[in-house]
Amino acid sequence: MSSNIAARLTAVRGEMAKLNLDAFIQPRADEYLGEYVPAHNERLLWLTGFTGSAGMAIVMKDSAAVFVDGRYVVQVRQQVDAKLYRYESLTDMPQYQWLAEHLPSGSRVGIDPRCHTLAWFNEAAATLDKVGIELVALNDNPVDICWQPRPVPTKELALLFSDSAAGKTSRQKRTEIAELVKKAGADVALITALDSFCWLLNLRGQDIPRIPVILGTALLYADGTMTLFTDLDKLPQGTAAHVGEGVSFKAEAELSHALASLKGKKLLADPNSANAACQLQAKAAGAKLIAGADPVAVPKACKNPAEMQGMIDSHIRDGVAVSRFLAWLDNEVANGRLYDEAALAEKLEGFRKQHALYREPSFDTISAAGANAAMCHYNHLNGTPKMLEVNSIYLVDSGAQYLDGTTDVTRTIAIGAVTDEQKKLVTLVLKGHIALDQARFPKGTTGQQLDILARQYLWQQGFDYDHGTGHGVGHYLSVHEGPQRIGKNHNAVPLEPGMILSNEPGYYREGAFGIRLENLVMVKPCAALAGAEREIYGFEALTLIPMDKRLFDKKLMTEAEIEWVNRYHQRVYTTLSPMLAGADLTWLRQATAAL
Repeated sequence: MSSNIAARLTAVRGEMAKLNLDAFIQPRADEYLGEYVPAHNERLLWLTGFTGSAGMAIVMKDSAAVFVDGRYVVQVRQQVDAKLYRYESLTDMPQYQWLAEHLPSGSRVGIDPRCHTLAWFNEAAATLDKVGIELVALNDNPVDICWQPRPVPTKELALLFSDSAAGKTSRQKRTEIAELVKKAGADVALITALDSFCWLLNLRGQDIPRIPVILGTALLYADGTMTLFTDLDKLPQGTAAHVGEGVSFKAEAELSHALASLKGKKLLADPNSANAACQLQAKAAGAKLIAGADPVAVPKACKNPAEMQGMIDSHIRDGVAVSRFLAWLDNEVANGRLYDEAALAEKLEGFRKQHALYREPSFDTISAAGANAAMCHYNHLNGTPKMLEVNSIYLVDSGAQYLDGTTDVTRTIAIGAVTDEQKKLVTLVLKGHIALDQARFPKGTTGQQLDILARQYLWQQGFDYDHGTGHGVGHYLSVHEGPQRIGKNHNAVPLEPGMILSNEPGYYREGAFGIRLENLVMVKPCAALAGAEREIYGFEALTLIPMDKRLFDKKLMTEAEIEWVNRYHQRVYTTLSPMLAGADLTWLRQATAAL
C-alpha cells in the first residue's frame, strides 16, 4: 500500500507542476461537504490511505502532511506512512495558517473549491494573501485526474418516503421553508446538504453507504417551488406525483447553468456548509449572496409527532436486537468461546436483520476489543480484526437504519474480570452520562452550555475525552445531524423540543482500553415545575438497552445515581420483556436487576 501511495503522490505532484503549484490541499470532504462520502469521492483515502471521517492532506513539491483531530491520532499512525507524510493536528491551527508558515512569499496553493466552504475559502485567501501567497481555485482536481481506474457512482433507485411516516407532505414542508427564505430577504436558497433536500422532498436514497440520501444539489425559491439537480436515472416512476406540484428535476450537470442565470437574484446560502464553488459561480454571474444558515436544518432537526413516534418505535425494536446480541455474547464468553471483532459485528447485525424494517447500519460498527477501543472511531475493517481476550473490556458502538428511524448506541462490556481502576473510570463516565440525562435547562440553552455536565467527574480526577458529547440524529437520515450538538466547541444553536441527540461521554487509554456509554435522547418540555419562571426543557432517553452493571463501582455513586440506573433498567425490562423469551428473557431479567 505504501508504494501505491508514493506513486500517487508522484502523480499528483506531476499535475501540480503543470499548474505551477507549490502546494495542493485535499480535505476528506467532497463537493457535498457531508461527513460521509461515496466510494468514488474518497479522495483523501486514495491520496493517503487514511480512512477516518475527518482529515486533510497538504501535498507540497518535496514533502506532505496529513492533518487529523484527536479521535484519530492513533489510527493515522497505523494507516499513513510516516516516510511520506508528517502528522499534524487538524484543530491546533487552520491549515492555511500552517501553509503561511511553511511556504515562501510568491507561492501558489491550489484547491478544489467544491471541497471547501465559502467561509474557509475567504479566510484562507485573506490569510495567505497577507504573506504573498496566492490561493488558486482549480477547475479540475489533480486527484481526479490521477485516480484511474476510479469507482463509478451507484445507480440505485431513490425511495419515495411515505408522507405518513414523514408527518408532512413535501408541499407542506416546502411552503414552510420558503417562508424562511422570504424572511431572510432572499429570492432563492441554495440547499446543498443531502439530508436537507431529501427531507424536503420526502425522498431517501442509496448513494452513500449508511446514509439513505441521494446525491445532488437543490434550489428552493421563495414561492415554494424547487429544482433538484441530480442523476435523473435514480428517480423512480411516480416521483413527480409523490413530491407534488412545483418541483422540477434536472441533471446535475445543469447546476452550473442555473447558478449562472441568477443575475440580480438574492441567493441565500450558508457560507459555513455550502461549497465555495457554487457560491463563487453565482456571485460571478451577478447574484447577491445572502449569508445565512441552511433554512431546512432546524425544522428538520425538530421532529414532528410522526417522526418522533418512528424514532421511539425503531429504538424499541433495536433494543430487542442489541439485547439479544448481548445475551448471546455473555453466554459465549461464559462457555469459553471468544470471537474476533468482525464476527461480533456481523452477529450483531444479524439480530437487527431479523426485522423487516431494517435496512443497513447507520454507520460502520465500531467493534473494538481491548486496546483497539482506545481509538474512539476504530474500524475493524481497516486491518486484521482483533480477538476478544478474557479479562478485558469490549466496546461496541453501532446503529441501524430502519424505515421509520435511525439508532445509535454504545455499550462497554466486561469480558471476564476487570480491574478496579477500569470500574472506577467506567463509573466516572456513567456519572457524567447520568448528569446530562437528568439535566433541566431553560429555553434557549445550547449544547455547549451543557457539555460540562458530562465531563465534570472525569475532569475532577484529571481525565477527559477528545470528542463531542452529543450529536444530532436524523429520522431515517444521517446519524450525525446538525445543527444541534453537545460539545466543548462553540455552538450557538439552542436545543428545542423534538431534537434528538446522543449522550456519549467516554474515556480512552492509548494501548489499553476504551470506554463509552451512549444513549440517544429527545429534547422535551418538562412538566410544570412549581414556581418556575421560565420554560424548562429536559431529555427523555430513547435507547432502551441494559448497561453492564459489572463495570460499575457503587462506592463511587450517589443514591440518586444508583436510583437512576435502577429506574432506567426497570424501564428497559418493562418495555422489552414482552418481546423476549427463554434464555434472552432470563438474561434481560438479570441484566436489569437492581444494583
